[in-house]
Amino acid sequence: MFDGHRIATVVPALDVASRIGRVISTLPSWVDRVIIVDDGSRDATSAVARATGRDGLEVCTHEFNRGVGAAIVTGYKRALAGDADVVVVMAGDGQMDPADLPALLAPVTLGDAHYAKGNRLRHRSVLRVMPAVRLVGNVALSALTRGATGLWHVGDSQCGYTAVRRPALEALDLDALWPRYGYPNDLLSALAVRGLTVVDVTVRPVYEGAPSGVRWRDALFTIPRILARAALRRHGVQPSR
Repeated sequence: MFDGHRIATVVPALDVASRIGRVISTLPSWVDRVIIVDDGSRDATSAVARATGRDGLEVCTHEFNRGVGAAIVTGYKRALAGDADVVVVMAGDGQMDPADLPALLAPVTLGDAHYAKGNRLRHRSVLRVMPAVRLVGNVALSALTRGATGLWHVGDSQCGYTAVRRPALEALDLDALWPRYGYPNDLLSALAVRGLTVVDVTVRPVYEGAPSGVRWRDALFTIPRILARAALRRHGVQPSR
């Protein structure tokens, strides 16, 4: 438990057999449940995760790759089926620092926010650590997301390091969220239209040579579609997925 709250951590994972063990082993002992969602991996990600033997570990598997958003939703549903008060999302590739977890949880467990979102762009090391192309892309996409959602204070829309209170999750239509690339932007939109409070928390950017999974068609077609959905929601129109 953390500050009297039961914590579940959802870890979407795809072909990260070489890293998932370290992710699990470095999570603080006060994390009550660790929910690994193997999104159709072709390697031994699930087997390596199970072999850690961590208390409170659950491994869910998708028969085929459904997208990071769909993996997170699967994890959220499993957390809601249990007794979690707060649900954290961390990546399965080890590119989120567990040392930042208490700061991310604090505004949520104190009741100051429904949803806390990591902001790597505000960290002092970002210019040194984050590849220039990703930095420029994240800054631009974050600005567009702020305009589409009205969440003008959210600085890093693409950061997946998050914490959310149980009532906020229960207020969302999880099945309606975008399942693949663009999920973080769509979730911010869904939170905004329900009047749920979102706060930024500075987290350390971590890059270990992992290539970007963003494809040109995502930038040209998917993201504009996601932002259009967000803008329509903001003006009272419920778009189809």
